[in-house]
Formats: sequence, C-alpha cells, structure tokens
Amino acid sequence: MKTRIQKVSMQKTLLPTSTAGSLPKPSWLAQPEALWSPWKLQGEELIDGKHDALRVSLQEQQQAGIDIVSDGEQTRQHFVTTFIEHLTGVDFENRKTVKIRDRYDASVPTVVGAVSRPKSVFVDDAKLLRQQTNKPIKWALPGPMTMIDTLYDAHYQSREQLAWEFAKILNQEAKELEAAGVDIIQFDEPAFNVFFDEVNEWGIACLERAIEGLNCETAVHICYGYGIKANTDWKKTLGSEWRQYEEAFPKLQQSTIDIISLECHNSHVPMELLELIRGKKVMVGAIDVATDTIETPEEVANTLREALKYVDADKLYPCTNCGMAPLSREVARGKLNALSAGAAIIRRELSVGN
Repeated sequence: MKTRIQKVSMQKTLLPTSTAGSLPKPSWLAQPEALWSPWKLQGEELIDGKHDALRVSLQEQQQAGIDIVSDGEQTRQHFVTTFIEHLTGVDFENRKTVKIRDRYDASVPTVVGAVSRPKSVFVDDAKLLRQQTNKPIKWALPGPMTMIDTLYDAHYQSREQLAWEFAKILNQEAKELEAAGVDIIQFDEPAFNVFFDEVNEWGIACLERAIEGLNCETAVHICYGYGIKANTDWKKTLGSEWRQYEEAFPKLQQSTIDIISLECHNSHVPMELLELIRGKKVMVGAIDVATDTIETPEEVANTLREALKYVDADKLYPCTNCGMAPLSREVARGKLNALSAGAAIIRRELSVGN
C-alpha cells in the first residue's frame, strides 16, 4: 500500500516513448561505439564538451519524436562508477578484481570507509537539461544492489549493509533531482536479474528506501545488459526462455515503485510474464541494443501489440531494451525513429478501436 503522496500524472500522451538511458557520445568527446571510453577533453573544455553533448543528445531525441527525454548519459563515463566517484569512503586507486553479476571479471574500486555524499552529483546537469526542453525528463541513477556489485567492500563486509547505505545516499540525490525538475527518476538494477534471493530478501526494500519521500514518478530498469560480448555470451546460456523476471516481478508488483522497465524485443522473455506486474506502468523494451540492425516500425509495433495483451494501454511506455552507448550515432538515430514510428502505429490502431 502506498504511503507516499499520490503523484500527479505528468504524461498525457498515449504510449509515451523513452530510452533506457545512454546514447552514443560524439566522437569529439569520447571514443565512439565503445563503453566507458576515456574523455578526450580536460578541465573546463570537458565540462563544456559534456554539456554540448547533452544538448546534441536531447536534440536527436526530440527530432526522433521521443516523448520522455533524458541526458543520454552524456556527462558520465559509466552508469555506476561515475556516481560512486563523487562519494567518500571509496578508493579508486586501490582496485580489486571481482566478478560482476556472476558473469565477467572487472577491476573495481574498494570501499575503505563509511560511504557518504558530500554534494550532489548530477543535479547541475539535470538543471541544464530542464532548461533545454519542456518535455518530461527522466534521469537514471544506479540502483543500490547494482552499486554494491560494482565494488570490492573492505569496510562493511556486508552486501546488505552497504546497499542500505547507498540507498540513503541515492535518496538524497533523487530528492535534489526532483527539485531540479526531473519528472521520472529511474534506478538501474540489472543485478535484479541475477541475485534473486537477495532481491526478494532486501533488494526491493533497499530500492524503496531510495525512493522514500519522492513525489515524482519512479522507475526501475531491469535488463539483460548492454550489447557487449560478456552479456551476449551469457544470454546464449539462458536457453529458449528467459524467465528471470519471474523471480522479482511478484514482489515488485507489490512495491511502491511506479514503473518497471524491461527487455522484450529479440529476447527470449515470455511476454506473459508481464501479467505478474499487472497494474504497474511498464517500459517495454521494443528496440534491441545488441545489434546494428535497425528495427522497422512494424517490428516495434508487433512487440507493443503483444505487450498490450498484458499491460493496459495507458500504462505502456515503449522503450529501448537497454542503453545504446556502444552503437553508432547513425544506428541509434535510426532506432529512435523506429521506436517513435512503431508507437505511432499502435496509437492509431487504438484510436480507431475506440
């Protein structure tokens, strides 16, 4: 049962389109078609370059007809560690190798003391985005469980305790983002597709702590990952049906989170699993980010038609499966256009049906 103030719906467009998060960076800012590539600029030039890239990313979304826009994650190198870089208690020089999401090894920073947030991380960027557009804006933050899975903890030595600390910090940031004019705050939790016992024991509760007291809409993005080799290789081991969502959906359906963002197109997720979150708003991934092939509008529409069997039309948000940072800008533009065109097909069909 919701205890938060009832939120005012800010999105009146039927089937409002959005992206999961990242979009390709311009080649003058960072190496294109690569994840987490180093910045090509420094100092004030880097700050200006990030903000210019944010404006370009926004323009491309608006030209493609995307309804709920974002910063395209242009001001961050990594969807998790860029946030963590601004916290105390984490040593980026003292690195350890850990297995990320039980899938691949990575060199990560170490938690060496109590974590805290001395000042806001993305709020100035969010204010800039808000100044550029009248459209609803969505801002992505890493979720608590995914944050702890991207670190080596030498201080708390308890995944749960560290997650709760991060939830409090994320809540501070989220409240400031809301005050800056963000309409939807999204928490990225790909770890929810891996650590099922922890998700249900404390992961969803931590997520609810992160959204405590917010009046804007909140979302959780749970996917099978970027289209990088480590993820695509893992997907090949999952068989003909990917039923991981079945583990977390029942409890998420009962949670105070407003929107659930998930992967659908070209995946092996049985669409009927959406019945488990009936009543929630759902960002349905209708764009495959693991291929350069640009979907046709009709392919997007087919995914949305199937989802409408389990999601009410006023709660369906066409989206991408995950971020598109590893793709070329040309491919990403084509996919954004296809998403908008596919949603338009279904809007017309629904209007005729009425």
